[in-house]
Amino acid sequence: MPDPLHAVAAVLVAAAVTWALRALPFTALAPLRASATIRFLSTRMPAGVMMILVVYCLRDLPLPQLRALAPLTALAVTAGLHLWRRNALLSILGGTAVHVTLASTVFAP
Repeated sequence: MPDPLHAVAAVLVAAAVTWALRALPFTALAPLRASATIRFLSTRMPAGVMMILVVYCLRDLPLPQLRALAPLTALAVTAGLHLWRRNALLSILGGTAVHVTLASTVFAP
């Protein structure tokens, strides 16, 4: 059984490391807020990331098969909802609902 002083020291070291790890992102982000590069990336990256995700999700889509219509229809619904309402949550939920409904009913294997 460790002595009480050893246990207290271990708890204090663990608390200091935890506090430092939680404070580190805030101290590292402070100089980045004024960076022109970060500002540029913050305006361009969301669309770029979404395009990468779309390409990744549709890369193995069997286009000649009829079941490819479920994800393509869901993609069209997602884009249409987003252009119409400009609400990301509505777009994602609507596209997901359309895809799940079509894939499990109309185009079920």
